[in-house]
Amino acid sequence: MSGNKDEAKGRVKGATGELTGDKSLKREGKVDKATGKAKDAADSVSRKAKGALGRKR
Repeated sequence: MSGNKDEAKGRVKGATGELTGDKSLKREGKVDKATGKAKDAADSVSRKAKGALGRKR
């Protein structure tokens, strides 16, 4: 769930940076979005690994 929050925060920062012309804020938005996507991917791998281990026992 935290990945979704980071992605949303990134979208808001990116849009705000775009509207105001603030390149730094726009970059922060991109970083936050990427962080959110990485967290989602890690969570997905973790869930799959736990499921695979649970099935083998």
